[in-house]
Amino acid sequence: MDTFTPRIALVGDRSPNVRAHVRIPTLLAALAERDRLVLDAYWIPTEEADGAVDGFDAIWLVPGSPYRSLAGAVAAARTARERNIPFLGTCGGFQHALLEYARNVCGLASADHAEYPSATGDPLITPLACSLVGHEGVVRVADGSLARRILGAEHTVERYHCSYGLSQAFLDVLREHGMRFSGADENGEVRIAELPGHPFHLATLFQPELAGDGSRAHPIIRAFAAAAHATRTVTA
Repeated sequence: MDTFTPRIALVGDRSPNVRAHVRIPTLLAALAERDRLVLDAYWIPTEEADGAVDGFDAIWLVPGSPYRSLAGAVAAARTARERNIPFLGTCGGFQHALLEYARNVCGLASADHAEYPSATGDPLITPLACSLVGHEGVVRVADGSLARRILGAEHTVERYHCSYGLSQAFLDVLREHGMRFSGADENGEVRIAELPGHPFHLATLFQPELAGDGSRAHPIIRAFAAAAHATRTVTA
């Protein structure tokens, strides 16, 4: 009998005031009951994430930005990318995954996140023209992408709770270094990013954990859980 249970790191500063943090345990239970995808999840505060995520089968950089440690969030994304560990970044996780890639792959050491009071570098992550807090909107999904295979549709309607996103000024350099932007809103603003060639590296500005009533996990979260289970094939 297969008893493998992947260990996943939920990187973020857990708070009962963050709706996504309250919803995630319910989704993990739904994955186990409805999809037979049992996960052994551990919450990792961002201050401890640099080094603490070593040995996990998957890493989810959860919402809650600004984090207590920007460096810790970036380190978690880097570990997942460099070690081919399945990675999901949602909302703040999306923002910091792009920041990590800009700094460590594109050579943009001064790339920064404008939400942090300490930000003095080049603003890769900037305030959105219109806040998406409490917003629901259409996302167009690129053909042939990981996101498209997961969602199975050209369009999806997703929920947001954020006020910051990727500056358009950095799109070309991120693309040139291998990042694929596979989802955009109706105005062409980036909403999904992924890394071709990585076992599973997906980041969304929207929050799939807020979809529905929590009784069934969003397809992206299900796919992430399945990727965590697939790590056994790689590491066994």
